[in-house]
Amino acid sequence: MGGHTALGYFLAVGWRGAMSGARVEAAVWALVLWVVFLNGGTLAINSVFDKDEGDIGYLIAPPPLPRYLLACSVALLAGGQLLALTLPPAFQIDYAICFVLSVLYSVPPFRFKAVAGVDWVINLWGFGTLTPYAAWAATGRVLDLGHALILLAFCPLFAGLYPLTQLYQLEEDRRRGDRTLALILGKRLSLDIAIGCILLAFALWGAAAHRLGTGGWALALLVPLAAWLTVLVPWRAGHAGWTPARHQRGMYRALAAWAITDVAVLLVFAR
Repeated sequence: MGGHTALGYFLAVGWRGAMSGARVEAAVWALVLWVVFLNGGTLAINSVFDKDEGDIGYLIAPPPLPRYLLACSVALLAGGQLLALTLPPAFQIDYAICFVLSVLYSVPPFRFKAVAGVDWVINLWGFGTLTPYAAWAATGRVLDLGHALILLAFCPLFAGLYPLTQLYQLEEDRRRGDRTLALILGKRLSLDIAIGCILLAFALWGAAAHRLGTGGWALALLVPLAAWLTVLVPWRAGHAGWTPARHQRGMYRALAAWAITDVAVLLVFAR
């Protein structure tokens, strides 16, 4: 999450600006607020109301919830919003939007993570586009069309990634009564949508490359595209016989493809 957030800073100032330390203090402070306060608070408040007992990806056997986890999560989220006042207004607004989305996503009676489609929209905007935009906004630079297309492309990228994170948890979600997107769509349609969304993301990056005149550098985007297709095409072809453990391994490979994508976007556009 830290790397995905920092991407916006490098897009805003370029490699030369980053090497010279342009707006680096504001970017580091924004990174702390976004990753530690906002993302940390979001994960904490989500855990409070999920009460997970099964494998949740990074914890095979989640421990009992700490007694003061809810208070801690609220302190992180609200404290980060107050501290955001030290940064440009665009960052403050971005943080406030994601603060609200975090509450709507996890906290009853809203708990939109259990409403198929709404959970998807929150994640593709919140994690996809608004997260790297936070570091961009911290620099104070006005967003132009070409760079807006770069950030917008992360919406369909995360629209494709999000259902992949749910496929191994279908039984857990069904038991809890959460009507997640992947549970409603089923495995086959979830994977079809994932492939379509990934292709749309790379089409938007292609449009951004044309707009910004990146030349031959745009060919570097073929590397993450190949990584995504290497993950998704076999997954789609054999999903019917995959166990939850294998779906989980597929999710981790998709996360690796996301990391490769961020690196390629930096190489092509942060110049």
